Amino acid sequence: MTRAILDDHLLRDLLAADVPPGLGVILGTHEPATTNLYLYRLCKSVASAQGGALTGGWTDEQRRALGAQLVALPPDIEVVPMRALAQRMAEVAAAHRVSTLGAEAVAAAEGLDAPLCVWSGDDGPGIRAAMVALGQEYRVVPR
Repeated sequence: MTRAILDDHLLRDLLAADVPPGLGVILGTHEPATTNLYLYRLCKSVASAQGGALTGGWTDEQRRALGAQLVALPPDIEVVPMRALAQRMAEVAAAHRVSTLGAEAVAAAEGLDAPLCVWSGDDGPGIRAAMVALGQEYRVVPR
């Protein structure tokens, strides 16, 4: 089975067993993967809980439970190693207007030949344009 790169929102949904239908369809044919920076951003949201779209509306108990899952991330969720991506990230960032997070996501998707799946609220034009320019699959998942 092939992999699909999940952004931090979709990773959160998967770990919280609150999978929206669109993500369920993707996971029916793909194994989950994510990036270091998506994982970090989700961990940071759990740790700070200062609001925001990731875990701001969650209770302390919900955040603790998610934090425990992040510490012991299920082995079937691949985190693409940064060392395998760093050079390609630099090339992507130089060629396209994307952040470091965006460059990592694009490079990971390209390296795994996997679709990059993002929550519709994080559908950014830079990452989308880079994926299209590289001929890679980009999927937006509504909540």
